[in-house]
Amino acid sequence: MYRYTAKRKPAPSLDLTRPTGPPELSRGHPFVRDAPTVLSYAALGCWTFGLYAFGPAVTLLRDELGFSYTLIGVYQVLLSAGAALAGAGFVWAARRLARDVLLWSSALVTVVGAGLFTLGGGVPATLLGAAVFGLAGTTMLTVIQAILSDRHGSRRDRALTEANVGAGASAVLAPLVLGALAATVVGWRAAFALPAVVLVVLYLRYRREPLPAAPQRHIAERAGRLPLACWLFAVLAAVSSAIEFCLVYFGPQMLLHTGLSAAAASTALSSNYLGILIGRLAGARLTRHPGRSITLLYASLAITGASFVLFWLTDRPALAVVGLFLCGVGIANLYPLSLALTLEAAGGREDQANARSQLILGVVAAASPFLLGSLADRHGLAVAFTVEPVLIGVCLLVLWGGLRARRDTDRANAARRDTDRANAARRVGGRRS
Repeated sequence: MYRYTAKRKPAPSLDLTRPTGPPELSRGHPFVRDAPTVLSYAALGCWTFGLYAFGPAVTLLRDELGFSYTLIGVYQVLLSAGAALAGAGFVWAARRLARDVLLWSSALVTVVGAGLFTLGGGVPATLLGAAVFGLAGTTMLTVIQAILSDRHGSRRDRALTEANVGAGASAVLAPLVLGALAATVVGWRAAFALPAVVLVVLYLRYRREPLPAAPQRHIAERAGRLPLACWLFAVLAAVSSAIEFCLVYFGPQMLLHTGLSAAAASTALSSNYLGILIGRLAGARLTRHPGRSITLLYASLAITGASFVLFWLTDRPALAVVGLFLCGVGIANLYPLSLALTLEAAGGREDQANARSQLILGVVAAASPFLLGSLADRHGLAVAFTVEPVLIGVCLLVLWGGLRARRDTDRANAARRDTDRANAARRVGGRRS
Protein backbone atom coordinates (compact mmCIF):
# COMPACT_ATOMS: atom_id res chain seq x y z
CA MET A 1 0.00 0.00 0.00
CA TYR A 2 2.69 2.45 0.99
CA ARG A 3 4.53 2.01 -2.24
CA TYR A 4 1.54 3.53 -4.09
CA THR A 5 0.88 6.39 -1.71
CA ALA A 6 4.42 7.43 -0.85
CA LYS A 7 5.72 10.61 -2.38
CA ARG A 8 7.74 10.05 -5.47
CA LYS A 9 11.14 11.64 -5.82
CA PRO A 10 11.21 14.17 -8.61
CA ALA A 11 12.81 12.88 -11.77
CA PRO A 12 16.26 14.32 -12.40
CA SER A 13 16.22 17.18 -14.85
CA LEU A 14 17.82 16.54 -18.21
CA ASP A 15 20.40 19.08 -19.25
CA LEU A 16 20.16 19.16 -23.02
CA THR A 17 23.06 21.56 -23.30
CA ARG A 18 25.56 18.83 -22.49
CA PRO A 19 26.33 15.69 -24.47
CA THR A 20 25.22 12.35 -23.14
CA GLY A 21 27.86 9.67 -23.14
CA PRO A 22 29.81 7.16 -21.11
CA PRO A 23 30.71 8.05 -17.53
CA GLU A 24 34.39 8.48 -18.33
CA LEU A 25 33.51 11.68 -20.20
CA SER A 26 33.42 13.33 -16.80
CA ARG A 27 36.56 14.86 -15.40
CA GLY A 28 36.09 12.77 -12.26
CA HIS A 29 36.60 9.45 -14.06
CA PRO A 30 39.84 7.88 -15.30
CA PHE A 31 41.09 8.52 -18.79
CA VAL A 32 40.73 5.30 -20.82
CA ARG A 33 42.73 4.51 -23.96
CA ASP A 34 40.28 2.09 -25.53
CA ALA A 35 40.20 0.72 -29.09
CA PRO A 36 38.74 3.88 -30.75
CA THR A 37 41.37 5.98 -28.99
CA VAL A 38 44.30 3.79 -30.03
CA LEU A 39 42.95 3.62 -33.60
CA SER A 40 42.67 7.41 -33.72
CA TYR A 41 46.21 7.90 -32.41
CA ALA A 42 47.65 5.50 -35.01
CA ALA A 43 45.63 6.88 -37.93
CA LEU A 44 46.68 10.44 -37.06
CA GLY A 45 50.32 9.30 -37.09
CA CYS A 46 49.82 7.91 -40.60
CA TRP A 47 48.38 11.17 -41.90
CA THR A 48 51.09 13.27 -40.26
CA PHE A 49 53.83 11.07 -41.73
CA GLY A 50 52.50 11.67 -45.24
CA LEU A 51 51.95 15.38 -44.61
CA TYR A 52 55.50 16.02 -43.37
CA ALA A 53 56.97 13.89 -46.17
CA PHE A 54 55.07 15.97 -48.73
CA GLY A 55 57.27 19.10 -48.62
CA PRO A 56 60.63 17.33 -49.13
CA ALA A 57 58.97 15.11 -51.75
CA VAL A 58 57.97 18.16 -53.81
CA THR A 59 61.61 19.25 -53.84
CA LEU A 60 62.70 15.82 -55.08
CA LEU A 61 59.89 15.83 -57.64
CA ARG A 62 61.10 19.19 -58.94
CA ASP A 63 64.57 17.72 -59.53
CA GLU A 64 62.98 15.00 -61.67
CA LEU A 65 60.43 17.07 -63.60
CA GLY A 66 62.33 20.37 -63.75
CA PHE A 67 59.46 22.74 -62.86
CA SER A 68 59.85 26.24 -61.42
CA TYR A 69 60.01 27.44 -57.83
CA THR A 70 56.63 29.07 -58.34
CA LEU A 71 55.11 25.67 -59.06
CA ILE A 72 56.40 24.43 -55.70
CA GLY A 73 54.04 26.97 -54.14
CA VAL A 74 51.20 25.73 -56.33
CA TYR A 75 51.56 22.24 -54.85
CA GLN A 76 51.22 23.69 -51.35
CA VAL A 77 48.26 25.86 -52.37
CA LEU A 78 46.43 22.84 -53.83
CA LEU A 79 47.14 20.80 -50.70
CA SER A 80 45.76 23.63 -48.57
CA ALA A 81 42.80 24.15 -50.89
CA GLY A 82 41.91 20.49 -50.48
CA ALA A 83 42.13 20.94 -46.71
CA ALA A 84 39.83 23.98 -46.82
CA LEU A 85 37.33 22.10 -48.98
CA ALA A 86 37.36 19.24 -46.46
CA GLY A 87 36.55 21.72 -43.70
CA ALA A 88 33.72 23.21 -45.72
CA GLY A 89 32.11 19.83 -46.45
CA PHE A 90 32.71 17.89 -43.24
CA VAL A 91 29.46 18.82 -41.49
CA TRP A 92 27.44 17.72 -44.52
CA ALA A 93 29.32 14.41 -44.67
CA ALA A 94 29.15 13.80 -40.91
CA ARG A 95 25.36 14.15 -40.91
CA ARG A 96 25.01 11.47 -43.61
CA LEU A 97 27.77 8.99 -42.83
CA ALA A 98 28.67 7.10 -39.68
CA ARG A 99 32.06 7.77 -38.12
CA ASP A 100 33.52 4.43 -39.24
CA VAL A 101 32.38 4.85 -42.86
CA LEU A 102 33.79 8.38 -42.97
CA LEU A 103 37.08 7.31 -41.39
CA TRP A 104 37.82 4.33 -43.63
CA SER A 105 36.59 5.95 -46.86
CA SER A 106 38.72 9.05 -46.26
CA ALA A 107 41.70 6.83 -45.43
CA LEU A 108 41.24 4.98 -48.72
CA VAL A 109 41.04 8.18 -50.77
CA THR A 110 44.10 9.55 -48.92
CA VAL A 111 46.07 6.53 -50.11
CA VAL A 112 44.75 7.11 -53.65
CA GLY A 113 45.84 10.77 -53.51
CA ALA A 114 49.30 9.79 -52.30
CA GLY A 115 49.49 7.27 -55.15
CA LEU A 116 48.58 9.93 -57.73
CA PHE A 117 51.18 12.30 -56.30
CA THR A 118 54.00 9.76 -56.22
CA LEU A 119 53.22 7.68 -59.32
CA GLY A 120 51.70 10.32 -61.62
CA GLY A 121 53.53 10.66 -64.89
CA GLY A 122 53.85 14.44 -64.94
CA VAL A 123 52.93 17.76 -63.37
CA PRO A 124 49.13 17.62 -63.96
CA ALA A 125 48.73 14.17 -62.36
CA THR A 126 50.92 15.02 -59.37
CA LEU A 127 49.08 18.33 -58.84
CA LEU A 128 45.79 16.45 -58.84
CA GLY A 129 47.28 13.99 -56.36
CA ALA A 130 48.28 16.86 -54.05
CA ALA A 131 44.72 18.24 -54.08
CA VAL A 132 43.12 14.82 -53.45
CA PHE A 133 45.70 14.08 -50.74
CA GLY A 134 44.88 17.35 -48.95
CA LEU A 135 41.11 16.89 -49.25
CA ALA A 136 40.93 13.26 -48.09
CA GLY A 137 43.72 13.52 -45.53
CA THR A 138 42.16 16.54 -43.84
CA THR A 139 38.80 14.75 -43.81
CA MET A 140 40.49 11.82 -42.09
CA LEU A 141 42.14 14.20 -39.62
CA THR A 142 38.81 15.90 -38.88
CA VAL A 143 36.94 12.65 -38.25
CA ILE A 144 39.79 11.44 -35.99
CA GLN A 145 39.45 14.62 -33.96
CA ALA A 146 35.67 14.11 -33.85
CA ILE A 147 36.07 10.52 -32.59
CA LEU A 148 38.40 11.62 -29.81
CA SER A 149 36.06 14.46 -28.85
CA ASP A 150 33.02 12.15 -28.87
CA ARG A 151 34.83 9.55 -26.82
CA HIS A 152 36.53 11.71 -24.19
CA GLY A 153 34.27 14.76 -23.86
CA SER A 154 35.67 17.17 -21.33
CA ARG A 155 39.02 15.32 -21.35
CA ARG A 156 39.48 15.89 -25.07
CA ASP A 157 42.42 18.19 -24.30
CA ARG A 158 44.41 15.24 -23.01
CA ALA A 159 43.30 12.94 -25.85
CA LEU A 160 44.20 15.46 -28.56
CA THR A 161 47.55 16.23 -26.92
CA GLU A 162 48.44 12.55 -26.65
CA ALA A 163 47.35 11.95 -30.24
CA ASN A 164 49.68 14.69 -31.39
CA VAL A 165 52.63 13.06 -29.60
CA GLY A 166 52.49 10.30 -32.20
CA ALA A 167 52.00 12.93 -34.87
CA GLY A 168 55.14 14.69 -33.64
CA ALA A 169 57.12 11.45 -33.86
CA SER A 170 55.88 10.98 -37.43
CA ALA A 171 56.94 14.54 -38.27
CA VAL A 172 60.47 13.74 -37.10
CA LEU A 173 60.67 10.40 -38.91
CA ALA A 174 59.07 11.33 -42.23
CA PRO A 175 61.86 13.51 -43.70
CA LEU A 176 64.52 11.12 -42.39
CA VAL A 177 62.85 8.07 -43.93
CA LEU A 178 62.21 9.94 -47.17
CA GLY A 179 65.84 11.05 -47.41
CA ALA A 180 67.19 7.60 -46.56
CA LEU A 181 65.04 5.91 -49.20
CA ALA A 182 65.91 8.57 -51.78
CA ALA A 183 69.57 7.55 -51.43
CA THR A 184 68.79 3.91 -52.27
CA VAL A 185 67.58 2.09 -55.36
CA VAL A 186 64.15 1.85 -53.72
CA GLY A 187 63.57 5.59 -54.16
CA TRP A 188 61.75 8.25 -52.15
CA ARG A 189 58.30 7.20 -53.39
CA ALA A 190 58.41 4.10 -51.18
CA ALA A 191 58.11 6.37 -48.13
CA PHE A 192 54.47 7.07 -48.98
CA ALA A 193 53.75 3.33 -49.05
CA LEU A 194 54.56 3.02 -45.34
CA PRO A 195 51.49 4.89 -43.97
CA ALA A 196 49.34 3.10 -46.56
CA VAL A 197 50.48 -0.28 -45.23
CA VAL A 198 49.84 0.80 -41.64
CA LEU A 199 46.33 1.99 -42.56
CA VAL A 200 45.59 -1.42 -44.12
CA VAL A 201 46.76 -3.14 -40.93
CA LEU A 202 44.59 -0.80 -38.83
CA TYR A 203 41.58 -1.57 -41.02
CA LEU A 204 42.06 -5.32 -40.67
CA ARG A 205 42.46 -4.99 -36.89
CA TYR A 206 39.75 -2.41 -36.07
CA ARG A 207 37.17 -2.60 -38.87
CA ARG A 208 34.67 -4.36 -36.58
CA GLU A 209 35.31 -2.17 -33.54
CA PRO A 210 32.37 0.16 -32.89
CA LEU A 211 33.30 3.82 -32.94
CA PRO A 212 31.51 6.38 -30.77
CA ALA A 213 28.57 7.97 -32.54
CA ALA A 214 28.07 11.70 -32.55
CA PRO A 215 26.26 12.55 -29.30
CA GLN A 216 22.51 13.09 -29.68
CA ARG A 217 21.51 16.60 -28.76
CA HIS A 218 18.43 18.70 -28.87
CA ILE A 219 17.61 19.46 -32.48
CA ALA A 220 17.42 23.19 -31.85
CA GLU A 221 21.08 23.27 -30.89
CA ARG A 222 22.22 21.97 -34.26
CA ALA A 223 20.62 24.83 -36.14
CA GLY A 224 22.19 27.65 -34.13
CA ARG A 225 25.34 29.62 -34.78
CA LEU A 226 28.66 28.82 -33.21
CA PRO A 227 29.46 31.02 -30.20
CA LEU A 228 31.96 33.84 -30.60
CA ALA A 229 34.40 32.07 -28.26
CA CYS A 230 34.38 29.03 -30.54
CA TRP A 231 35.27 31.14 -33.60
CA LEU A 232 38.08 32.89 -31.72
CA PHE A 233 39.57 29.61 -30.54
CA ALA A 234 39.35 28.25 -34.12
CA VAL A 235 41.30 31.28 -35.33
CA LEU A 236 43.82 30.61 -32.54
CA ALA A 237 44.30 27.05 -33.81
CA ALA A 238 44.81 28.26 -37.39
CA VAL A 239 47.17 31.14 -36.59
CA SER A 240 49.25 29.01 -34.23
CA SER A 241 49.65 26.53 -37.09
CA ALA A 242 50.72 29.40 -39.36
CA ILE A 243 53.61 30.11 -36.98
CA GLU A 244 54.80 26.54 -37.55
CA PHE A 245 54.27 26.64 -41.34
CA CYS A 246 56.37 29.78 -41.76
CA LEU A 247 59.26 28.26 -39.79
CA VAL A 248 59.07 24.99 -41.71
CA TYR A 249 59.09 26.64 -45.15
CA PHE A 250 61.55 29.47 -44.51
CA GLY A 251 63.52 28.44 -41.43
CA PRO A 252 66.22 26.64 -43.47
CA GLN A 253 66.58 29.73 -45.69
CA MET A 254 67.18 31.82 -42.57
CA LEU A 255 69.85 29.36 -41.41
CA LEU A 256 71.76 29.96 -44.64
CA HIS A 257 72.40 33.51 -43.40
CA THR A 258 74.32 32.09 -40.43
CA GLY A 259 76.80 30.33 -42.72
CA LEU A 260 75.31 26.85 -42.89
CA SER A 261 75.24 25.02 -46.22
CA ALA A 262 71.93 24.22 -47.88
CA ALA A 263 72.20 20.55 -46.91
CA ALA A 264 73.09 21.38 -43.29
CA ALA A 265 70.28 23.93 -43.04
CA SER A 266 67.73 21.42 -44.32
CA THR A 267 68.97 18.82 -41.84
CA ALA A 268 68.88 21.36 -38.99
CA LEU A 269 65.12 21.73 -39.53
CA SER A 270 64.81 18.34 -37.81
CA SER A 271 65.69 20.15 -34.56
CA ASN A 272 62.37 21.97 -34.82
CA TYR A 273 60.50 18.68 -35.29
CA LEU A 274 62.38 17.17 -32.36
CA GLY A 275 61.36 20.15 -30.23
CA ILE A 276 57.72 19.62 -31.24
CA LEU A 277 57.93 15.96 -30.21
CA ILE A 278 59.50 16.76 -26.82
CA GLY A 279 57.00 19.57 -26.23
CA ARG A 280 54.07 17.27 -26.92
CA LEU A 281 55.44 14.59 -24.63
CA ALA A 282 55.62 17.21 -21.88
CA GLY A 283 52.15 18.48 -22.79
CA ALA A 284 50.68 14.97 -22.61
CA ARG A 285 52.09 14.63 -19.11
CA LEU A 286 50.86 18.03 -17.95
CA THR A 287 47.32 17.55 -19.29
CA ARG A 288 46.85 14.36 -17.29
CA HIS A 289 45.39 16.69 -14.69
CA PRO A 290 42.44 18.77 -15.93
CA GLY A 291 42.41 22.54 -15.84
CA ARG A 292 45.95 23.20 -17.07
CA SER A 293 45.26 23.92 -20.74
CA ILE A 294 45.03 27.71 -20.47
CA THR A 295 48.22 28.04 -18.45
CA LEU A 296 50.03 25.73 -20.87
CA LEU A 297 48.82 27.78 -23.85
CA TYR A 298 50.12 31.05 -22.39
CA ALA A 299 53.42 29.40 -21.45
CA SER A 300 53.75 27.90 -24.95
CA LEU A 301 53.23 31.30 -26.59
CA ALA A 302 55.82 32.86 -24.27
CA ILE A 303 58.38 30.14 -25.08
CA THR A 304 57.66 30.47 -28.80
CA GLY A 305 58.12 34.24 -28.74
CA ALA A 306 61.38 34.22 -26.77
CA SER A 307 62.95 31.36 -28.74
CA PHE A 308 61.96 32.89 -32.09
CA VAL A 309 63.76 36.12 -31.16
CA LEU A 310 66.88 34.04 -30.47
CA PHE A 311 66.55 32.26 -33.83
CA TRP A 312 65.74 35.47 -35.70
CA LEU A 313 68.46 37.79 -34.40
CA THR A 314 71.50 35.56 -33.90
CA ASP A 315 74.21 35.12 -36.51
CA ARG A 316 75.66 32.03 -34.84
CA PRO A 317 74.58 28.70 -36.35
CA ALA A 318 74.52 26.81 -33.04
CA LEU A 319 72.31 29.41 -31.34
CA ALA A 320 70.01 29.54 -34.36
CA VAL A 321 69.52 25.77 -34.25
CA VAL A 322 68.85 25.95 -30.50
CA GLY A 323 66.30 28.69 -31.13
CA LEU A 324 64.64 26.56 -33.80
CA PHE A 325 64.49 23.63 -31.38
CA LEU A 326 62.95 25.76 -28.61
CA CYS A 327 60.43 27.18 -31.09
CA GLY A 328 59.31 23.60 -31.67
CA VAL A 329 58.90 23.08 -27.92
CA GLY A 330 56.72 26.18 -27.72
CA ILE A 331 54.68 25.48 -30.84
CA ALA A 332 54.08 21.84 -29.94
CA ASN A 333 50.88 22.15 -27.92
CA LEU A 334 49.33 25.25 -29.47
CA TYR A 335 47.23 23.42 -32.06
CA PRO A 336 45.88 20.49 -29.98
CA LEU A 337 44.98 22.66 -26.99
CA SER A 338 43.43 25.38 -29.18
CA LEU A 339 41.36 22.74 -30.95
CA ALA A 340 40.23 21.32 -27.60
CA LEU A 341 39.06 24.80 -26.56
CA THR A 342 37.29 25.21 -29.92
CA LEU A 343 35.31 21.99 -29.48
CA GLU A 344 34.57 22.69 -25.82
CA ALA A 345 33.13 26.10 -26.70
CA ALA A 346 30.98 24.73 -29.54
CA GLY A 347 27.79 24.60 -27.49
CA GLY A 348 26.85 21.10 -28.65
CA ARG A 349 27.93 21.61 -32.29
CA GLU A 350 31.35 19.96 -32.19
CA ASP A 351 31.22 18.67 -35.79
CA GLN A 352 30.49 22.16 -37.09
CA ALA A 353 33.26 23.69 -34.96
CA ASN A 354 35.71 20.96 -36.01
CA ALA A 355 34.94 21.55 -39.69
CA ARG A 356 35.14 25.33 -39.47
CA SER A 357 38.50 25.15 -37.71
CA GLN A 358 39.90 23.06 -40.59
CA LEU A 359 38.45 25.48 -43.14
CA ILE A 360 40.15 28.45 -41.47
CA LEU A 361 43.36 26.49 -41.08
CA GLY A 362 43.39 25.54 -44.76
CA VAL A 363 43.10 29.18 -45.81
CA VAL A 364 45.77 30.31 -43.36
CA ALA A 365 48.10 27.45 -44.38
CA ALA A 366 48.02 28.69 -47.96
CA ALA A 367 48.18 32.43 -47.19
CA SER A 368 50.83 32.74 -44.46
CA PRO A 369 53.87 31.25 -46.27
CA PHE A 370 52.84 33.09 -49.43
CA LEU A 371 52.73 36.38 -47.52
CA LEU A 372 56.11 35.78 -45.91
CA GLY A 373 57.66 34.81 -49.24
CA SER A 374 56.26 37.89 -50.96
CA LEU A 375 57.65 40.14 -48.24
CA ALA A 376 61.01 38.38 -48.49
CA ASP A 377 61.21 39.05 -52.23
CA ARG A 378 60.58 42.76 -51.62
CA HIS A 379 62.38 43.49 -48.34
CA GLY A 380 64.60 40.52 -47.52
CA LEU A 381 63.98 37.43 -45.42
CA ALA A 382 64.99 38.92 -42.07
CA VAL A 383 62.48 41.74 -42.44
CA ALA A 384 59.80 39.36 -43.73
CA PHE A 385 60.11 37.25 -40.60
CA THR A 386 58.49 40.09 -38.63
CA VAL A 387 55.34 38.19 -39.64
CA GLU A 388 56.11 35.69 -36.87
CA PRO A 389 55.96 38.10 -33.88
CA VAL A 390 52.77 39.53 -35.36
CA LEU A 391 51.23 36.04 -35.52
CA ILE A 392 52.28 35.32 -31.93
CA GLY A 393 50.68 38.59 -30.84
CA VAL A 394 47.48 37.70 -32.70
CA CYS A 395 47.42 34.37 -30.87
CA LEU A 396 47.67 36.12 -27.50
CA LEU A 397 44.85 38.51 -28.42
CA VAL A 398 42.43 35.87 -29.70
CA LEU A 399 43.18 33.60 -26.72
CA TRP A 400 42.38 36.43 -24.32
CA GLY A 401 39.30 37.39 -26.35
CA GLY A 402 38.09 33.81 -26.58
CA LEU A 403 38.39 33.28 -22.83
CA ARG A 404 36.51 36.52 -22.16
CA ALA A 405 33.78 35.60 -24.66
CA ARG A 406 33.49 32.14 -23.07
CA ARG A 407 33.01 33.70 -19.62
CA ASP A 408 30.30 35.98 -20.99
CA THR A 409 28.56 33.02 -22.61
CA ASP A 410 28.76 30.98 -19.41
CA ARG A 411 27.24 33.84 -17.42
CA ALA A 412 24.45 34.26 -19.95
CA ASN A 413 23.72 30.51 -19.92
CA ALA A 414 23.71 30.46 -16.12
CA ALA A 415 21.28 33.38 -16.02
CA ARG A 416 19.03 31.67 -18.57
CA ARG A 417 19.02 28.44 -16.56
CA ASP A 418 18.14 30.36 -13.39
CA THR A 419 15.27 32.04 -15.23
CA ASP A 420 14.02 28.69 -16.58
CA ARG A 421 14.11 27.16 -13.10
CA ALA A 422 12.23 30.12 -11.63
CA ASN A 423 9.57 29.91 -14.35
CA ALA A 424 9.25 26.16 -13.84
CA ALA A 425 8.86 26.65 -10.09
CA ARG A 426 6.14 29.25 -10.63
CA ARG A 427 4.27 26.90 -12.99
CA VAL A 428 4.46 24.09 -10.44
CA GLY A 429 3.26 26.42 -7.69
CA GLY A 430 0.36 27.58 -9.87
CA ARG A 431 -0.79 24.01 -10.53
CA ARG A 432 -0.66 23.14 -6.82
CA SER A 433 -2.76 26.14 -5.89
